[in-house]
Amino acid sequence: MFERLKKILVEELALNAEDITPSAELANDLGVNSLELADLVLTCEEEFGVEFNEDDMHKFITVGDVVEFLEANA
Repeated sequence: MFERLKKILVEELALNAEDITPSAELANDLGVNSLELADLVLTCEEEFGVEFNEDDMHKFITVGDVVEFLEANA
C-alpha cells in the first residue's frame, strides 16, 4: 500500500521519491498544501476504491496516516 501511495505522490504531486517515507509529514516535510491534499484524496478514492470524508482528511499528518487509513478501508 505504501509503495502504491508513494507512486501516486510522485506522479500526481511531482514529489521527490526519496523524500517520501511513512513518517514524512505531508505539509511540513513534503510541502503538500490543502488543494494538493484534496487532489490526492480524489486520486486515492479512484485508485483504491475508498471514500474519504472531510474529518478523515484532517487526520492525515504523515504519509503513514494515509497508508493506515487506506489499509483499514480498502
